[in-house]
Amino acid sequence: MQLPEFLTQGLDGEIRLTGHRLGLYHLVQHYNEGESAEMLACRYPSLPLALVHKVLACYLENQTEVDAYVAACLATMDEEQRGAQQLEIGALRRRLAGQPMAPETQAH
Repeated sequence: MQLPEFLTQGLDGEIRLTGHRLGLYHLVQHYNEGESAEMLACRYPSLPLALVHKVLACYLENQTEVDAYVAACLATMDEEQRGAQQLEIGALRRRLAGQPMAPETQAH
């Protein structure tokens, strides 16, 4: 999908609204949960309603591609969460066994 000027893809692959920290993923998720453009503009007051309408129109015109992007974002977040949980469980097991924790897992 060719991104319009109001969407920017970062080096990490995340698509954000140009000039904002908000990702396309977030708007699409809330929209798919039933929020209207007006509700999204209220949720994110730094976004003009016209921009929210543009983003949603882009989504609807490219729904298959954007839905695949959103699914990939969800899969990445799930994988990262599982990895974090495994680290926490591993650290807890070492702690319970009386072993010192590795420096990268210790809280600062």
